[in-house]
Amino acid sequence: MRHLLNLFDLDRPTIQHLLFEAARIKADRKRGQHASTLKNKVVALIFEKPSLRTRVSFESAVAQLGGTSLFLPGSEIGLSQREPLCDFARTMSEYVDALVLRVFKQSTVEEVARRGRIPIVNALSDEDHPCQALADLLTIQEAFGDISKTTVAFVGDGNNVARSLAIGCGWLGARFILACPEGYGFDPAFLHAYHKRIGGKAPQEVRDPAAAVKSADIIYTDVWTSMGQEAEREERLKKFAPYQVNADLLAKAPKGVKALHCLPAHRGEEITDDVIEGPASLVFQQAGNRLHAQKAVLEWLFQ
Repeated sequence: MRHLLNLFDLDRPTIQHLLFEAARIKADRKRGQHASTLKNKVVALIFEKPSLRTRVSFESAVAQLGGTSLFLPGSEIGLSQREPLCDFARTMSEYVDALVLRVFKQSTVEEVARRGRIPIVNALSDEDHPCQALADLLTIQEAFGDISKTTVAFVGDGNNVARSLAIGCGWLGARFILACPEGYGFDPAFLHAYHKRIGGKAPQEVRDPAAAVKSADIIYTDVWTSMGQEAEREERLKKFAPYQVNADLLAKAPKGVKALHCLPAHRGEEITDDVIEGPASLVFQQAGNRLHAQKAVLEWLFQ
């Protein structure tokens, strides 16, 4: 049985296959063609965290592939509260054909996958955001062709989005640079897992955002304060202020550099309006690619 819990669990050929299929699915949709891969399938979406893009893109993906989706807020389900995760996973396996989980803890996703008998998709956890990374890689592929020849500079927090994208870049041979303040980079456990699973050069970490972007094809950023970190907001705003992605930073990058953001954006904090609305921005193409990448994942799960 297949799951998508994190990109460490995949490999280079599988990621390449998913990107190829996502591109095909996107092209088919433009021609008005939709497969019925999920006909008579029911996919449950269980979200402990609020969502716009993840919920809408998954519900649309399931519908366009001929299936049915059920949205259940985490507050109603009470994961690990109303009943043990093992009972939840086994019960849901009797009702639906797959689960999409957007949760606080990676351990929740992993436990449900261990206990259940249906495919599980990690739609975001504290450690990983593999669906976002696949959409990001699809966007980079559309812009530059051969991902292995690109350099991605992630300017900001070494969070779940940064980790998943670093893994994806590692599998496909792209150079990944993280520019962040001291103490906000990748932790030793992640780097150990990266070396063990992927090998090769580890993601590079620097303090100077200008140094990070000087050879970048992609400049990527995300919010400085994620859900669950609200108590740290003021401290983070001070520490990350030099890491804003703005016109001055783009000017230090090569001509033709592109800007990405996984959204939602705090405009005027981690990214400025002139970047997100400017000619370098692929932000909304990137957001749209969530639909196509997730369709590819859903089809792959049931192959």
